Amino acid sequence: MNAMSDVAAEAAPQARPTSLKFEIGARTLATIQRDLVRLPLTLDEARADRLPVLPPLPRDAHGYVVTSLPEHLVPGLVKASGDMLPFIRQRYTRYFTDFALGFEGWWNGLSSNARQGIKRKAKKIAAESGGELDVRAFRTPDELEAFHDVARRISLRTYQERLLGSGLPDSAEFLATMLAQGAAGQVRAWLLYIAGEPAAYLYCPVIEGGVVIYAYVGHDPAFNDLSPGAVLQLEAMRDLFEEGQFARFDFTEGEGQHKRQFATGGVACVDLFLLRPSLANRVTMAALGGFNRGVAGVKALLQRVGLEKVAKKVRRGS
Repeated sequence: MNAMSDVAAEAAPQARPTSLKFEIGARTLATIQRDLVRLPLTLDEARADRLPVLPPLPRDAHGYVVTSLPEHLVPGLVKASGDMLPFIRQRYTRYFTDFALGFEGWWNGLSSNARQGIKRKAKKIAAESGGELDVRAFRTPDELEAFHDVARRISLRTYQERLLGSGLPDSAEFLATMLAQGAAGQVRAWLLYIAGEPAAYLYCPVIEGGVVIYAYVGHDPAFNDLSPGAVLQLEAMRDLFEEGQFARFDFTEGEGQHKRQFATGGVACVDLFLLRPSLANRVTMAALGGFNRGVAGVKALLQRVGLEKVAKKVRRGS
């Protein structure tokens, strides 16, 4: 194999096992595995509002999963794929904060209820800690090693780790990347302590274009009543605004009150499966679509007859 072939082989897209889930709320009832090439769009790509180019599909791959695709581009991408089978896995707004506003402009742009609520939570946490908030920032390799040791212990107790498998990683690969990015000034991380106990963490790499990524976040459930995540986010935003060297804060994929509350804008996006039009894939898409419509119908019926509490349990999968 010549040098050009080596480069081509390295650049070839790799299909990875991906679970197509039959879910009720947070509970997964069943999964079907498909080998898919993942095409994650960045915030800037989503905001550019252009049809992405699908890489060549390996022969052994079942299709693609495209994340953060502006929803109105779905028909065009299906056509560009050669009419592969489309399935929207989830819809959400990809929220972001524009640092050009300055801290005061951003803060004053939040709703009065949001500002009052955050102030109240911060005051309550400060009272638990002797009158002052105890927020610690980390960015150098040595600091990040200390951060990771504490944050990882918090992560083990979070729902992100226990239910979603998305806690702060502790692999050798992640640690090496963290230290390298820290040495290049491309990481910002914070810990919030309450009464001397580590309560919440936030880990944010910085990518090209001065975009700060909302990568890993969590808090000890023992402090749920104090809402430590919202308070830590506020203090992190304060630090980032004060640095004055970043363009945007990217809240990444997925919805959430926390994201809506702090964002200054967003792009309506979907995560889209595109599968080869085989019989097995057609049956899978039909089954998954029918299941999701059934779950949505049950939720709507419960809400119409006034059983909101039951509907909430359905959404949580409890």
